[in-house]
Formats: sequence, C-alpha cells, structure tokens
Amino acid sequence: MQLVNLRTGEIVAGRVEKAGSFLGRLVGLIGKKSMPERSALVLKPCKSVHTFFMRLSIDVVFLDQDGRVLLVIAEMPPFRISPVVKGALKAVELPGGTVKNGIRPGDVLVIVRSGR
Repeated sequence: MQLVNLRTGEIVAGRVEKAGSFLGRLVGLIGKKSMPERSALVLKPCKSVHTFFMRLSIDVVFLDQDGRVLLVIAEMPPFRISPVVKGALKAVELPGGTVKNGIRPGDVLVIVRSGR
C-alpha cells in the first residue's frame, strides 16, 4: 500500500502499515531505532499520539474521516505528547523530515494499493 497526497500527486510513503488494535496503537514505534525512509504507520482511531520510550523523532499528520489533513507536526522528539486534535480519525506517523516536502493542512492523503 502507498500513501498519496492528492494535491501534489506525491507518493508520501511507499510502504504503509496499519495499527488498528488497542495494543498496536499503544506500542506503535516504541523501541524502534529507526523508521525506514518512505514508510508510514497509520493509527486508527487516533486523536493524539505520544513518543514516550521512542528513540527517534517522527513527523505526525492527523487526518479526518475524509483523509483531509487537520494538523501537521514536524520532527516530534521522543518523550512528548501531541495535542488532542478535534475531528481527527487517524494519525500517520512518518520518518522525521518527511513533511518538509509539502504536506500541509487541507491536503487530502489517501491509501492506495501498490501496483505490484
């Protein structure tokens, strides 16, 4: 699966993993030393994230039910808590530095199947 920005047509992540269970969302990236470039972890449902016990900074994008970007957090360091984002249904965790390529509030991000 890929994560695509409909405004720009850019493939934001070529590898997307989903965390939909309580445990999957709770654990997320805890303990990981790195996050592969052009990868994403989608947490659903999710209105807030934390980076406790993480070893890396991440970018976080909060999406509403239509995939519209509500909030972008760049380079969220370890041991932080994001704000609770009203209207958010999903949070997308990306490698730190990913959002500098132009993801902004109002963009629509969609998950599509890879063409393999």
